[in-house]
Amino acid sequence: MANPHGDFIWYELMTSDAPAAEAFYAGLMGWSFRPAGPDGGTAYRVFAKNGPEAGGMMQITEDMRAGGARPLWAGYIGVDDVDETVAQLAGEGGTILMGPMDIEGVGRMALVTDPLGAPFYVMRGISGETSQAFAQDAPREGHCVWNELHATDPDRALSFYGACFGWEVADRMDMGPMGSYDMLRNPPNQTMLGAVMRAAGDGPPPIWHFYFRVPDIDAARRYVTAHGGSAREEPQEIPGGEFALNATDPQGAAFSLVGPRTGGSG
Repeated sequence: MANPHGDFIWYELMTSDAPAAEAFYAGLMGWSFRPAGPDGGTAYRVFAKNGPEAGGMMQITEDMRAGGARPLWAGYIGVDDVDETVAQLAGEGGTILMGPMDIEGVGRMALVTDPLGAPFYVMRGISGETSQAFAQDAPREGHCVWNELHATDPDRALSFYGACFGWEVADRMDMGPMGSYDMLRNPPNQTMLGAVMRAAGDGPPPIWHFYFRVPDIDAARRYVTAHGGSAREEPQEIPGGEFALNATDPQGAAFSLVGPRTGGSG
């Protein structure tokens, strides 16, 4: 894996109905899906839009559901050494949900949460190529462009992720009663990763939100609501003139979108 320690390298949808989710996101994002393995099985599928792979999708099994799994978007953070990072995460107050394990042909990984309960993966891939799932170099439709943590204690979260991954606060924006919006970068390559903000008191538990780029935010919102998903508000303008939207897919996984308002009928 060519990405430096602390970069986001992959995104994964865990869903209760993989065929339905594939149809929903294919229409919304323009993703094409293919089996991850050479045998053509459907247990894990990867998706892309006219370029590098953007992430993967897996069906929640009965065993996973019995263990508390629910539809969810999860991010993978690349690390130099999975076992060392997991030990450090635990020492900093994180929880290990699934200890380090090897995935043949893919790499070594573990599923953890931060001290506030937000889940994510850590991974060391065997590929020598740079992951482009996170569009850090240039805007790419269908790819994640921003990673946003909603935390009940932002200061605790910043301390945890800084200690484990070396992330730094690049800038802050005052959000009034909601506190500070702290924008993060990964120092080795100065990658702007996303931000940490205070979770709403009546909102979901601490969670990472991933923003995927679409060509038209209003057309995307109409698609979501017309195909069984829900939009939690109207698109909100963000710095730079684009618009962001928080939504939920038909199976209940929360996701976010970002894109321009083109004025088309979509």
